[in-house]
Amino acid sequence: MPVIDVPQPEFMEDEEISIFADAVGKFYEKHAPEKRVLKWREEGQVERGFWNEAGEAGLLGTSVPEEYGGHGGDFRHEMVVIDQQAKHGVEGFAASLHNTVILPYLVRHGTEEQKKKYLPKLVNGELVSAIAMTEPGVGSDLQSITTTALKDGNGYRINGAKTYISNGQTADFIIVVAKTDPNERAKGISLMLLETEGAEGFQRGKKLDKIGMDAADTSELFFDDVFVPAENVLGGEEGKGFYQLMGELPQERLIIAMGAMTGIEKALETTMEFVKSRKAFGQTIWDFQNTQFVMADLKARATAARVFVNDCIAKHLKRELSVDTACMAKYWVTELQGEVVDKCLQFHGGAGYINDYPIARMYRDSRITRIFGGSNEVMKMVIARSM
Repeated sequence: MPVIDVPQPEFMEDEEISIFADAVGKFYEKHAPEKRVLKWREEGQVERGFWNEAGEAGLLGTSVPEEYGGHGGDFRHEMVVIDQQAKHGVEGFAASLHNTVILPYLVRHGTEEQKKKYLPKLVNGELVSAIAMTEPGVGSDLQSITTTALKDGNGYRINGAKTYISNGQTADFIIVVAKTDPNERAKGISLMLLETEGAEGFQRGKKLDKIGMDAADTSELFFDDVFVPAENVLGGEEGKGFYQLMGELPQERLIIAMGAMTGIEKALETTMEFVKSRKAFGQTIWDFQNTQFVMADLKARATAARVFVNDCIAKHLKRELSVDTACMAKYWVTELQGEVVDKCLQFHGGAGYINDYPIARMYRDSRITRIFGGSNEVMKMVIARSM
């Protein structure tokens, strides 16, 4: 019995969803066994071939319309792919980034030509995606980016540098956030579609050495007069990039909250198993009243968080999730995740500091959730503005 025992939400009570979840789970069991995931962790990235396998199995672009090569599902199908990945311990595979962050930009904002050209390849795994937003010294202040995409004949030349880019080593399709008008802030930003193969002037920097998320590659990217044709401006019109980004951020922040929630549940389940078997002073760690009180408190707050996240998902499915509520979910659940994982590690004692134990990796991996997708300080700013 799971530690957080919340009834399955109504929006997931669908036989087709259940069948899909079973199929996705079996895919991960077959194609991402622990030995293969360990190899990814050691190499610092998921091997490119796994993306092709996932595409062939129907795990990519599950909510992309069928007319563009997708599977015609909805956000619930994307949730299943992410949830089953977490349950099977498949580290590093950036399905949530690819499926629920990047592909929606094309589906909702792309021209017909852009959708027909790129979506089928992104669905079958022929193309792996990334989005290049963050720059050295800029962080969450997207309006201050310095990367430019200036007109040159029948296209644009991209110049600049990006950092902390997830999938940076693997991706061959990148949405580059750039200024087409450097004299403007928000109104000067456009999203440029770049296929990296054969792109002169494009260079991947080093794979960044992170304190956690070992199997996920994160990189620097450099653009030196990289040419893209005029038709590669997302949506076909300059100056819309910032508003396109803002329109998709609520879903991205909900995804982060969902991932944090799954992390909380895994930490509690792992720790309950440990404290009920580990003995000290003639009794199990669980037998100490302090252990019971702390775990009871964590369960109570985690249960409240699960109910809140489920409510956010239900609203999102109806297109009713507000920007500030998505920020509240991202902020509050990731903060709770940090506290839960820290206290759970404490119950492991010295074992909690050893990477062979799952709680140690959870501790390292969870720290970034309070930073990416917009730092939690930015989330508070957005929430405050809504008051």
